[in-house]
Amino acid sequence: MSELDVFERYDWVAEPSDAKERIDKFITEQNEDWSRSQVQAWIKEERVLVNGEPVKSNYKLAADDEVTLRVPPPKELAIAAEPMPLDIVYEDSDVVVVNKPRGLVVHPAPGHYTGTLVNGLLAHCKDLSGINGVLRPGIVHRIDKDTSGLLMVAKNDKAHLSLASQLKAHTVNRKYVAIVHGVIPHEMGTIDAPIGRDPKNRQQMAVVFENSKPAVTHFIVLERFKEYTLVELKLETGRTHQIRVHMKYIGYPLAGDPKYGPKNTLELDGQALHAQTLGFDHPRTGERLEFEAPLPPEMVAVIEYLKQL
Repeated sequence: MSELDVFERYDWVAEPSDAKERIDKFITEQNEDWSRSQVQAWIKEERVLVNGEPVKSNYKLAADDEVTLRVPPPKELAIAAEPMPLDIVYEDSDVVVVNKPRGLVVHPAPGHYTGTLVNGLLAHCKDLSGINGVLRPGIVHRIDKDTSGLLMVAKNDKAHLSLASQLKAHTVNRKYVAIVHGVIPHEMGTIDAPIGRDPKNRQQMAVVFENSKPAVTHFIVLERFKEYTLVELKLETGRTHQIRVHMKYIGYPLAGDPKYGPKNTLELDGQALHAQTLGFDHPRTGERLEFEAPLPPEMVAVIEYLKQL
């Protein structure tokens, strides 16, 4: 590879649970946007290094292996700026905090390049960090399409690195509100259960004890209804679909969740989940910032309905 080659770099350290897993499978599981064939092509191009050396797709990991991936930039692809109404909660020269509505995809992905939050942000402020490449400029963390609520976006690389390091250190305060099936009898609890790809359904995540990552969710009961419970959830880690998977695991799946919930549920367009609170240290000043977004009207309406049952 040329020293002038521009790439997006990812680094991982294999955990004991990753031992004996094929390198192509391991990398594919790190990002739902990457296909196995695409990862194998990167390995063939020697864009994947293990302990500093190129490997073949059938290489099997050992615990503590250091894995590096250099993803080439998308070719001849420019994400268009698309003016759209955005609920900007806070903005300065380093960071934007936006209250994302239900149904809006956060960033473009192969085959889906328009109508996302990133398209709208590019029209709004034009200056987003480039660390996550062309498709995900400024995006430090994601929330699911049908989850509403607060998201922090970096305007420059320095801010991006700071916010990402805070996420990794678990110092970002992220609290969600959800409606779940069932009446939770206790007032609070902690779910400490590792999450990985569901071996029975690769399109879903699940609590599994092999090829998984640690995941911790804390919850507090806010209100009980006849057959549902309103809960506040605090993330200690940020695994894909973490809240949805953890609540299903303990027997209280999210209402309206088409992927992890029961078929008989409340009539909602997606899971009843709202990212209500977001707190972090400002990447330039160090000042602690805390924001709250009120529940969206559709969740308020559902709660009022449940109170009448």
